[in-house]
Order: sequence, then structure tokens, then C-alpha cells
Amino acid sequence: MTQHPAPPTLRWGILGTGAIARTFARGVAESRSGELVAVASRARATAAEFGERVGVARRYDDYAALLADDAVDAVYVATPHAHHAEWAVKAAEAGKHVLCEKPLALNHAEAMAVVEAARRHDVFLMEAFMYRCHPQTARLVELLRERVIGDVRLIEASYCFDSQINPGSRLYDNALGGGGILDVGGYPVSMARLLAGAALGRDVAEPLELTGCGHIGEVGRVDEWAIAALKFPGDIVAQLATGVRVQGENVVRVYGSAGHIVVPVPWLPGRDGRASSILVYRRGEPSREEVVVEPAAGLYAIEADTVADNLAARQAPPPAMTWADSLGNMAALDRWRAAVGLVYDAERPDADWPTVHRRPLARRPDATMRYGRIPGLEKPVSRLVMGADNQETLPHASVMFDDFFERGGNCFDTAYIYGQGRCERLLGQWIRNRGVRESVVILDKGAHTPHCNPAALTRQLLESLERLGTDYVDIYMLHRDNPEIPVGEFIEVLNEHRCAGRVRVFGASNWSLSRVEEANAYARARGLSGFAAVSNNFSLARMIEPPWAGCVSASDPASRAWFTETQTPLLPWSSQARGFFTGRARPDDRSDPELVRCWYSDDNFARLARAEELAKKYGVLPVTVALAYVLRQPFPTFPLIGPRALAETRTSFPALDVELPPEEVRWLNLEE
Repeated sequence: MTQHPAPPTLRWGILGTGAIARTFARGVAESRSGELVAVASRARATAAEFGERVGVARRYDDYAALLADDAVDAVYVATPHAHHAEWAVKAAEAGKHVLCEKPLALNHAEAMAVVEAARRHDVFLMEAFMYRCHPQTARLVELLRERVIGDVRLIEASYCFDSQINPGSRLYDNALGGGGILDVGGYPVSMARLLAGAALGRDVAEPLELTGCGHIGEVGRVDEWAIAALKFPGDIVAQLATGVRVQGENVVRVYGSAGHIVVPVPWLPGRDGRASSILVYRRGEPSREEVVVEPAAGLYAIEADTVADNLAARQAPPPAMTWADSLGNMAALDRWRAAVGLVYDAERPDADWPTVHRRPLARRPDATMRYGRIPGLEKPVSRLVMGADNQETLPHASVMFDDFFERGGNCFDTAYIYGQGRCERLLGQWIRNRGVRESVVILDKGAHTPHCNPAALTRQLLESLERLGTDYVDIYMLHRDNPEIPVGEFIEVLNEHRCAGRVRVFGASNWSLSRVEEANAYARARGLSGFAAVSNNFSLARMIEPPWAGCVSASDPASRAWFTETQTPLLPWSSQARGFFTGRARPDDRSDPELVRCWYSDDNFARLARAEELAKKYGVLPVTVALAYVLRQPFPTFPLIGPRALAETRTSFPALDVELPPEEVRWLNLEE
């Protein structure tokens, strides 16, 4: 990452003019590193009033105008929750460093987009949990690492306040991400993850289990009070509470095997620069120990200085919120909301969920995707195919698909059985929301065992079209084979659907190549269309056992020779061996039984070692080299990738530019 010297004075702009914006403005004024130079509101009068109050001359009634101001180095995003991601992304695109008020986004999916924008545009990003920047929090972490209370067993944390019902407040506005969990619930969640991590010798720990319940009110239909129970590694448990209609004690307690700790003021320590305290109660000792923390400045001044001090690294070190920490926190908040039953209207599966940046979807100017052709299909097909089977919600699907499309990807793989229809519906909703039906290639599959017959194929195809909201799919694949049915019956019914316009071309997934040849011979003899492509497993790692019954691999020499001779397009699934090359696979680590069963072998670990060696040569990850191997075959390949996070998509794309020569392709596969 490029290292840039920090400016002598960090010039701040603030987006938003609410109470927290005013508080941060005072913090900047008290900081040793910053100067507030601009403010923006959606209304000219509000911006003028705020500017007058804090003594800022540059006052904008348009957020974009502030982002275009060259006098601004860093932006504090203080808009309502539902607008955090949009303006954090746009600030990064404008080259501004970003301090974004919590929560970083409405959900984990949006938060991924914010982090990726900061990475892509090489700017600083931090989520504004100000208590994480304060020395009291750092001292609390030290105490747990020093084991002053022994083994940590239980964490209690709450942040609740009684706002009284106000239908006009953002706290009670479903469209603005109202409710307690997003407004202040992130504090106890972030604290529990931090303290559990400290107890385990890590920066943070992610909960293995999270359950919760709460009350969703009639006004705004948001959570008004809620609790959560979390279980971390090491059998550390946490009990958390939040709410906007109940006053809480708002303290943190940590119980260990040799005592307990109380933090009386965990969230706003030393707000005005005053000392704060941590109380330590050791078992068997008559009195408590008061650990006094003397800050060098006020809470928000420390936060502003934390940003300025860490610009070169682009993120602040723990216990401040790192990018990974923010993503983990948003994932936990999503789980808490799900446990309570709170889904914002904009997140519902049939909602018109917008792009995070709120612009029409378009390919980025720096997109690196390459394309190929499948016989019979007019559209070019992206060499990487996005698996539309790992998305649980519309926001997650939308963020993943938007990013893939903006990178130049246009082919999406789904199936009748994925998610019991949910995956087809989410893909279809995204396509409708973006208006991109003619710009994408839908690869859909049906007739999976035990419903692998012509009648089931027809029924499932018609239902799939309804779920997808389209009258045709570009590529339709039989998901499995049924050798008891003559190939001709499948070819006949597929041609019927092709002639009716329901499919453009068709193929077979998990079919033996002898059955594919037999089917194509039947089609040629009768002047019908045959299989245009095959989707069997193919990867650098040899599949030892199939992940699912009925799976067929094409990685063996005979299959590779057949594809080379026929030049049949191969759309391989598990093209990256389901994570074998990501660092998860080690001969002494058998914690993932499926990875062990399907991919562990001496020859595969030899391939992994060679992928690691070439990764150093090309400056990429081993998993990228493994994908490049699939792309550099002497026959057309369109690997299916199954990223669950934007970071996984990002690390896949460099494979398009790794030009492995034939001798390295053979060497990777232990042929030389």
C-alpha cells in the first residue's frame, strides 16, 4: 500500500449537522492535529447555522460539494444510519480519509462495500466507536491480558437509554435504520468481542453462538429494547442489553476465575479530559483496586488525533476499530437483529435495494474481466462465473452481485435446489432492481437427483423462470444424470424448451463424458441441438471424494484430453477446491472434516506447495494461482467461483492476469 506523509494539520469536513456532529466539531477544535474547515447539510439554512455555531466558513447544502472541496483532507460521516455506507463510499471515491459514525453501515453487506472502497481508493477508514480510542479501553485490555482476574468467564455489558416515543425521530424510523441494536447495541457487542479477544490473546474474538430476543414497537417497527447472549471460544459467555425506551445501568462487568472488573463509565470515559476509573475486585482481598486512567485530551479529541496519527497505515491499530473488527461487529449485529426478528423494509427479499453508492450499475473503468464464447449463445460470457448460491439476504446478494458486475462479470450460476428457491429469487430480484437482464448471462440448473427425469425438468424449469422473473435462461444445465433414462429423452425435452425460447443453450453438470458424447451423437443424428457446455468439477486439487453424491470430476488426464480435443467449454464448480488453497488446509489440521474428506492427499499438498511457490513469484495468493491454473487450460474454461465476501472476489480476479505458461501449468499439476 502506498505510504503518504500525514499533513501537518488534518483538515476536516463534516457531513451532517446533528448532535454528534456538533460534539465531534468540538473534539476537532480541542485536538492537537485537526482543523474543521467545512460542513455540509442537506439544507442551506442548517449548514449556515451549524457553521456559525462552530466557526466554519465553508458551508454546503450538498454533501457532494463538500467532497469536491480540495481544502478537505478527511470527512466525518454523521448522517443517519441508512446513509452511512453511501457517503463513506463516496468520500473514499473522492480521495478523502473517512471517520464514519457507528454503525459503519446498515448491515454487514454494506460494510464490506465501505471497506473495499477504502482499500480500492487507498484512504484511511475507521468506524467512530470513540471509546475504543480512549486509554481507558486500552488499559482494560491490558488488565485482562495480565490475568488480574484469572480466566475470563462472563462479560456483562449494556447501553440503554429512554428516549420516549417520538415518531419523528430517526430512532423510530425503519427507513433510517432505527432501533436500539444499531444505535447503541454496537457498543456492548464491540466491547464483548474485544474483551473476549483479550482473554484469548487476540485482538478480538467472534461469537460462536449468538441468541437474543427483544421488543419491536409499533411506532417505526424497530427494536425498542433487546438482549443478547453470546458464546465465544474458550467457553467465554457474554450477556448484553440495549434499548432506546429503557434506561440501563450502562456499565461493563467482567467476571473471572479470580475476581471481577467493573467499568463504571465504559462508553464516554473522560469525555471532557477528566480522569476515569476501572475497578478491580480480586477474590480474597478486602478492598477493591481503583485503576485511574489520565487521558491527554477529551474523548473526541483523542478520536480525531487517532485518525491523524494513523493515516499512513490507513487504519488505526486495536483497540481502535480496524476494518476486520468493524466487519465482525456488523456481522454480530446482523445476527442479533435476526434473533430479534428485525428486518428493515429495505432489506426484504422483494425490496428495491439500491446500489451502495446510489448510482446506476455500470462497469468500472479499471475492470479487468475477460470474456469467452459458448457456441449458440450470442452474449459474450465472463471468464469468471459468480456462484449465486451463497447469499442469504437481498443486501448480501446485491452487494456481491453489484461488485462482480462492476468488475466486468456478467455470468451468474444458480439452481432450482439452491436455498429451496431462495437463491433464484434473490438473483431475479437483483436483476429486476438493476434492470440488467439483457446484460447478464443466467446459468441455471435443474433435474437434480432424485427428480432427474424429463417431466421433472420441465416442471422445475418453469418454476425457476417464475422465481427468476424472466422468460428465458441463457444456459440451462441438467444438474445430475440419470443413467436409467436414455439420453435421447433428455435431448428431446431440452430441444423443446430451446425451440420455445425458454433456454438459449443447454448443457450437463456432473455427467460422465461418455454420456455427453452419446447425447451429442443422438442430437447430431436428428438435426437437434446437443450439449453446448459441461459443468463438472475441475481444479488444481484432485477431488479425492465427491462433496455430494453424484458429483463428477474432470481433472483426470483422460477428461482433460477430451476437453482439449473437442474444445467443449467447461464451467467447473469448486474451481478453487472449496478453500484448499486459502491457507485452511494443513496436513496437521483436520478441523474441517469435509475439506479433509474431499481434498486431503499427499499429491494435493504437493500441489499446494507449488502454488505457494508460484504465488511468491507472481505476487498473488496461492488461491489465485490455483484459479489461474484452471483459466490457463488448453480448452475454454469458465470457472465458477463462490465468494461469500467481497474480499474473496477481490483475490480471485488477479487470476485473470496471471499468465501461467504451459510448462508451469504442467508443473503445478505434478506433471513435470
